[in-house]
Amino acid sequence: MSERRVIDVSATLREPMRGFRKSVAKTVAADGWNASNLEIYSHAGTHIDAPLHFNINTGSIDAIPVERLICDCHMVRIDPCEPELMITIEHLGPVAELILPGEGIIFHTGWSRFIGDNYMYRGRLPRIGPDLAKWMVRKKINLVGVEPPSVADVNNIEALTEIHSILMKGDVLIIEGLCNLDQVRKNKVQLIALPLKIGDGDGAPARAVVIET
Repeated sequence: MSERRVIDVSATLREPMRGFRKSVAKTVAADGWNASNLEIYSHAGTHIDAPLHFNINTGSIDAIPVERLICDCHMVRIDPCEPELMITIEHLGPVAELILPGEGIIFHTGWSRFIGDNYMYRGRLPRIGPDLAKWMVRKKINLVGVEPPSVADVNNIEALTEIHSILMKGDVLIIEGLCNLDQVRKNKVQLIALPLKIGDGDGAPARAVVIET
C-alpha cells in the first residue's frame, strides 16, 4: 500500500501579513471565552480569485462548484526561479503532453520564501505569459496554482488584467499565494483548496492541501 501524505500548502494568516488584521473581541477573563475580530482583504494569503474580481462576469466565489476545488494536478518545478520570469509553455516540459482536460497545474517556483519581503514577493514575482494562459484555456485546464500573490505582474495593470481575463474567460480557476511546495515529492497530486464561502465575493482566502498517494 502506498503512503498517503497530506501537505498544507496554504500560508498562515497573521500580522504583519499584507491585508490581515486581528484584534481582541472577547477574553476568558472578561467574557468567559476568547474570540477575535478579523479584518481580511479578500485576496490575502493563499486565496482563490472569482471572475467578479475583474468584472469578467458576475461569477462570485460562493458560486464556484465545490467539485472544481478538488482537482488532480501536475507539478511544474521551476526552482530556482529568476525574478520577473515569464513562464511559458516550454517550462511545462513533459506536463504539456501528459495533462488532461479537467486537471490542474501547480507551479513550484520557491517564491513563497519571499513572503514578508514586499519588494521581491510582489515587485519581482514570476508571472504567467499570455501564450501559456491561452494554452491552458485551449487544454481546458481546471485550475492553475502559483506561489506569488498573483499570476501576473501586480504593478502593471494592463498585463494583470490581460492574464486574469484570458484565464477567467476560459473558465480556468486561479489559486494564488501557495507555499510549502518544496515538501511535495510526487509529480502528480490531488489539490483541495476551499475558499471561504462569501456571498457575492470577488475572491477569498483558502485552506489548501496537497494529497500524495
